Amino acid sequence: MIYLIGSVVLTSYLMLSFKVIERFRIPAFQAIVFNYITCVVTGSVVNGSFPATAENLQQPWAAWALVMGCLFISIFNVIGYTTQKIGVAVASVANKLSLVIPFLFSIYLYNETSTTLKVIGILLALSGVVLTCWPHGANETPSHKQLSKALIIGLPALLFFGSGFIDTLVNHVQIRYLNDENNNAYLIFSFATAAIIGSLILIGLALSKRMKLDWRSIFAGIAIGIPNYFSIWCLVEALKAFPGRSSSIIPINNMAIVLLSSVIAWLLFKEVLTAKNWLGILLSVAAIALIAFG
Repeated sequence: MIYLIGSVVLTSYLMLSFKVIERFRIPAFQAIVFNYITCVVTGSVVNGSFPATAENLQQPWAAWALVMGCLFISIFNVIGYTTQKIGVAVASVANKLSLVIPFLFSIYLYNETSTTLKVIGILLALSGVVLTCWPHGANETPSHKQLSKALIIGLPALLFFGSGFIDTLVNHVQIRYLNDENNNAYLIFSFATAAIIGSLILIGLALSKRMKLDWRSIFAGIAIGIPNYFSIWCLVEALKAFPGRSSSIIPINNMAIVLLSSVIAWLLFKEVLTAKNWLGILLSVAAIALIAFG
């Protein structure tokens, strides 16, 4: 249970950290790149060494780590942009209701139990995403108004599917390939892939003078990176602690994240939520509860 609580608290912190970055006008992409560099350093300290060995590169999980790293750097940027331009609640719900995807894969690939309540929960979840991501109209923020309606709908949709594939991949690799000996190595390889891709893009932008390095982003990256590493580590440990129950563990995890991050954003950042948005959040929470406990 402590791993599940850790995943909830740390992931909620990550969602909210992008609002803080925006307020201090720190470039989100730069912070994300340094975040992944920090993840590699943190993981190496936890592991006791950097596991970039020829033997590990031949492991069956190595290719999956490369895919995971590519998804990390891509989706984390989408999370950051969606959080800053549309809001924490929208990003959180679109991100965490992606549980529909790993849920379906768990039923199909691992023969986990499906019930009528869980199926109803899936339908409610999709309705909740649409309502929570509904444009704010008169209550839009200045950043929100600058976006086209296609982006207002498209960003949460991209976040929904991308996050779903990440959760599915974490669960699949944990079931098929990971154990206590290689868990940290897999995570470090994944974060290293994201760090390398992000660093190359950042260097290219800096050399072409399209982006100027903001040294504050290094400190922001450290503040995000350490919790980011342990949020994934805690999720993997929670899945290991409850084998064969990923179709329940991931929804419970996501339900708590939606609740915690949305309430904190409303209290601390005074995010405006319309009646439709609140209805969407309530439907989302009800959906996750049905999937988790049905």
